[in-house]
Amino acid sequence: MPAIACFAGLLAATAAAASASAAGLTHLAHALLPAHGTLAGPLAPLLPAIACIVLFYAYALLLHRLLLHALPLRSGPVESSVRAAFGYQLYLLFYLMVFNALIRSRVLPIPLMRPVYLALGARLGARTHTGGTILDPAFVTIGHDTLIGEAALLVPHVLEGGTPAHFPIVIGNHVTIGTHAVLLAGVTVGDHALVAAHALVAKGTVIGPGEVWGGVPARRLRGARADLLQRGQTA
Repeated sequence: MPAIACFAGLLAATAAAASASAAGLTHLAHALLPAHGTLAGPLAPLLPAIACIVLFYAYALLLHRLLLHALPLRSGPVESSVRAAFGYQLYLLFYLMVFNALIRSRVLPIPLMRPVYLALGARLGARTHTGGTILDPAFVTIGHDTLIGEAALLVPHVLEGGTPAHFPIVIGNHVTIGTHAVLLAGVTVGDHALVAAHALVAKGTVIGPGEVWGGVPARRLRGARADLLQRGQTA
């Protein structure tokens, strides 16, 4: 398939660029830092590998953003045109073969996952962090001071009738998404709302400001409190 061949070529070029850059940086580090008495001493054998991995993902993220700009994914079903299908296949290959391992490995601490998701296209407000997983970050918008709990899952894509589609997930300010909760495509969560742990929020659900939802499938457990609504108007 053309997308696979293109992906393989881009991946090889990215790896080669990362390797060359890492070699240059390692040589520079050895020249600038003494071999003993500093952190560079014991870590010297690992520097090339660490630099190569970091640079590989940095270059891959940059390439991914350029591809999204050149071949943008639209909300709704993926178009049947050759260009749209090629762009979607390339996007899927990059996400599954490169970024999925980074996102799901839990190697990076939670604060460092924020810049990763931002680089992948997510829109995250100030002081918003996630201990869960955001799939298709370009289709996720989250306001400020919102917490996504451990192992929660945001899934903006669906596959219905054999046609893949993306519907944005929009989460407001001061929202709490409980641990292991799942939000499916097209979900909207208002300011100051709470989604309970292990809840499954169905596709297209609209959760109002200050409401509490839980269960499988999720339903409203409590309406908005007046103080939260008033606070939301000034947030």
